[in-house]
Amino acid sequence: MKHHAPGEASITLSNATLGELPAGVSVPTYDRSLLTPGIVHIGLGNFHRAHQAWYLHRLMQQGHALDWAIIGAGVRAGDAVMRDRLLAQDCLTTLIELDPNHISAEVIGPMIDFLPVEPDNAALIRTMSEPAIRIVALTVTEGGYFLDASGALDLHHADIVHDAASPDVPRTAFGAMIAALRARRAAGQRPFTALCCDNLRGNGDILRQTLVGLAGLSDPDLAGWIDANVAFPNAMVDCIVPATGEVELAYVHDLGIDDAAPVTHENFRQWVIEDTFCAGRPPWEKAGATLTRDVHPYESMKIRILNAGHQVLANLGDVLGLETIADCMTDPTVSGFFRKVQTDAILPYVQGVEGMTPPQYLALIEDRFANPKIRDTTRRVAFDGSARHPGFVLPILRDALIAGGDLNGLALVEALWARMCFGTREDGSAIAPNDPHWDALHAAAHAARHDPGAWLAQEQFYGDLGANTAFAGAFTVWLDRIWSLGSREAVMLYLDDTKAPTG
Repeated sequence: MKHHAPGEASITLSNATLGELPAGVSVPTYDRSLLTPGIVHIGLGNFHRAHQAWYLHRLMQQGHALDWAIIGAGVRAGDAVMRDRLLAQDCLTTLIELDPNHISAEVIGPMIDFLPVEPDNAALIRTMSEPAIRIVALTVTEGGYFLDASGALDLHHADIVHDAASPDVPRTAFGAMIAALRARRAAGQRPFTALCCDNLRGNGDILRQTLVGLAGLSDPDLAGWIDANVAFPNAMVDCIVPATGEVELAYVHDLGIDDAAPVTHENFRQWVIEDTFCAGRPPWEKAGATLTRDVHPYESMKIRILNAGHQVLANLGDVLGLETIADCMTDPTVSGFFRKVQTDAILPYVQGVEGMTPPQYLALIEDRFANPKIRDTTRRVAFDGSARHPGFVLPILRDALIAGGDLNGLALVEALWARMCFGTREDGSAIAPNDPHWDALHAAAHAARHDPGAWLAQEQFYGDLGANTAFAGAFTVWLDRIWSLGSREAVMLYLDDTKAPTG
């Protein structure tokens, strides 16, 4: 791809300048002025634009789904920054694909507006109430669904308590969705489909639980109507999309494009969707998505091997001062740890899918993680471990306990999370707070240095697992070894089967 000369002015991204972009940058071939909305998407981060928005863009390039354009939305004050950036460039985004062997770029345009970000979510409610909106989709992170340690709706969370008491002025995306569904029912309109695009097993079922549970706190009749009439497809989403920093901004500027919100991504995407919609859907299968009756095997394989695998790498990597996931994969000890935990502790509890066995999928993930052009930081991947460990790692541990399987690998993974939350690396440098519950985690990690049980006593994350003597025993051994020998040395002992604890 041609790069612009040093000192040459960049082209500001907008509808008016699409024809001026550098040769080799793909641009929308559809007339964006003809697009009409069909989807509200809440959570306009990098992942959504590199994944769900790209699939819709690909359909539009084929002449399909022109009445399914996206209206963006956010419910956090910080979302207003992204709104300003995207509206200033007509909601266009430059996607830069970082293949290990080459770089390519395309500008996508399926998004046509971004709603005001308001404390009472009035504009969001009003827009979701419109009959033209047939799907409301979300990427609000795994920790955004108000789940307690048992996986149920946390009825005591302040935002849930607020939305139950004040359903007309909700704080949460879910409260806003309920208010819009209330308005649609009152107007005799059919509901929209609620489509979760976050990394949660049974994510559609979890979204149903959140909406129905929250609605039931203030309006049981509405809750019953939502449960009976709204579709909640389960879905599996997959594409590695780093946060945008100076390195990523340099890619787009090097191409001669002035884009305030570019996105880099790997050369892989997958979207598997349960074909259960109550108000129609775009023909996503024409863009390469898989529509199926059963998402769970795909979902379980991806969440357990990729997402849990990310936690295997990121906590250890950060403690050792390795900046990116690719750096972890080039470190023989860390990559050896990843492969052994996967082979011994994760793959036994993963079911294959058509055309892909668990070992084949692991090999694919290892190649993707090793892509040196994807600067996916260990810090980003380790963020919000308080949601990711309970969501990705601990369900595998529970299966291992039921099966009488080996616990050492996952116990060591959990001990390394505790070590990271202590807040220092092996070289003595500080690890900045990296979790919404950092203060509690940090305090527990300090207490656990001399009393490992203090870490497992965090029932909000571990539930009853801390009381399991087999797991607690293995965890104690590994955390003691981490503190007495060092993290790398403890991992090397794990890699030597003759040194692993038993019983």
